[in-house]
Amino acid sequence: MARPDPMDTGRLAAGDGLLEADLLGSPYEQVRSWVDAALVASAAREDVPEPTAMCVATVDAHGAPNVRTVLMRFLDERGPGFVTNLESTKALELAANPRVAATLTWPALHRAIRFRGVAEPVERNAVEEYFFSRPYGSRLSAWASDQSRPASGRGDLERRWQDALARFPDRGRPDDVPVPDFWGGYRVRCDEVEFWAGRLNRLHDRIVFSRTRDGSLAEADAWTRSRRQP
Repeated sequence: MARPDPMDTGRLAAGDGLLEADLLGSPYEQVRSWVDAALVASAAREDVPEPTAMCVATVDAHGAPNVRTVLMRFLDERGPGFVTNLESTKALELAANPRVAATLTWPALHRAIRFRGVAEPVERNAVEEYFFSRPYGSRLSAWASDQSRPASGRGDLERRWQDALARFPDRGRPDDVPVPDFWGGYRVRCDEVEFWAGRLNRLHDRIVFSRTRDGSLAEADAWTRSRRQP
């Protein structure tokens, strides 16, 4: 069976499912293919907003789960990654328990990817490179917000924003706003990657790659493949 063309966004929207014969050789290749297809679809259609929006789940000190949506800012053979305030709730929970789960979901494309594994810090040079690529306002907000801390009201946030504006005026250079020491990122080193592909009759496809040895997402022989019932 021929593999779907990732540029064919109409076919992706039909809910054709996923067969083993259509899988690419490694988890990374399959993740990359689906992410690229979602980016193409997002540019062409209004029903695929924020194609890199990723839900990240952690647990607190009592074992209660926390989930929130971030943007996937890194994706390579080591896994997907995101940035955050290192004093935020998610970062404090990951420091205590690095086990993490994350999901990319594209409802209009009938597709989702689930990641389970361990969160590892993103190297500082990659964090800095990404930070300096952000728009001025996004860089400034990293300083203006004590992420996850209580705020007395919107006025409190606006005052903090004005303080950051005064401290780091926009001179049109990436380094106008330095990278905060308390700002960084995490990458999910996956032990399991599941590809969910919907079908209109709801007999969906779930194909899972499970780690069998050390190795990157691009090393096909580091993973076994299985199917789960929907």
